[in-house]
Amino acid sequence: MRNILTIFKREFVSYFSRPIAYAIIVVFILFAKGMTFTFGSFIASGDASLNYSFFSFHPWLFMLLAPALGMGMWADEQRNGTIELLGTFPISPWSIIFGKYLAAVSVWFITLVLTFPIVIAVNWLGHPDNGIILSGYIGSFLTCCTFLAITMFFSACTRDQVVCLIVSVLVCFVMVICGFDGFTLQVSRILGREAVESIASIGVIDHFSALTSGAFRLQDLVWFLSIIGGSLLGTSAILTAKRA
Repeated sequence: MRNILTIFKREFVSYFSRPIAYAIIVVFILFAKGMTFTFGSFIASGDASLNYSFFSFHPWLFMLLAPALGMGMWADEQRNGTIELLGTFPISPWSIIFGKYLAAVSVWFITLVLTFPIVIAVNWLGHPDNGIILSGYIGSFLTCCTFLAITMFFSACTRDQVVCLIVSVLVCFVMVICGFDGFTLQVSRILGREAVESIASIGVIDHFSALTSGAFRLQDLVWFLSIIGGSLLGTSAILTAKRA
């Protein structure tokens, strides 16, 4: 636990010692709030749950910004040669993986917390169910954690941050788009219904939408944790192979 905390502090401080964390936070807040009051029609729609006006845009922002934050988690270490130095320390690979992952997750936790003015605004304007809003934040956080875990896996695969960013964004985009009816309808016409069901099973939207609607289902939590756990296991396997 002490080793995880040490790595966590090192990584967390490094994010805020460079412009990247500040840029990610500012860009997310500006775009999230901007979309809420424009495309989301926050005032006109009267969406007290923030489901459509606010949360529905989060996966699209996460699929771009989560990889932007996490693309250097291992790519930097490999490019600078410090991954070999880490391998000489008496620290298990899992301690390093968890420490790095928790640091990136913490940056996004802070980012989501900083969107609190929208919650204050909706409570001032109406009488929302804050339990549903909290569930929406949990859905957003889990979605972001999932995309970060996927980015960490691809960051371990390459020392090129740009390659990691492109591949991670592509995978996250597929996970977002395959949950929409228009996309699945087109796929069904080409590949058949069975292929659609297989593709839809990797989509994040169904699980995300359930949480933003206030339906906290065990199957959604299991899905998120499975993707995160699988990505971290894959990261461990890649790093172990490279150390060998």
